Amino acid sequence: MAVLAKARGDELEALWSAIPEPPAYRFLRKPETGLAMVRGRIGGTGQAFNMGEMTMTRAAVQMTGEAGEAIAGFAHAAGRNQRHAELAAAFDAMLQDGRWHALVKKGVVAPLAEAQAGAKKRQATDTAKTRVEFFTLVRGE
Repeated sequence: MAVLAKARGDELEALWSAIPEPPAYRFLRKPETGLAMVRGRIGGTGQAFNMGEMTMTRAAVQMTGEAGEAIAGFAHAAGRNQRHAELAAAFDAMLQDGRWHALVKKGVVAPLAEAQAGAKKRQATDTAKTRVEFFTLVRGE
């Protein structure tokens, strides 16, 4: 779900369009946009504090599974893109269905995860170029 939530909306739309005869689904909860409190910790390990609020969109869908059972998919995504949350929820439901699991895992989640890992590595490389090493000289007094 983290991979789907962190993907761009246009990426999910393109991957959804590439699925031959995507499954039908209905909304359990139509996409809703609201605010979520973001918490932080001083120094990463210290006292928790409320850093501020961020915009989030959530959605829940239901589709019929392989054996006729109801399968629910849920998603939360940062920002206001309601279609992003809708498609992420649909992919979540598909991952729970035997007919679609392998296709979504291989054709949707794996490429997105690879692209996100590459972007994270490039960002780490760019950030490492700006690293400054500090050292202290000890005086011999």
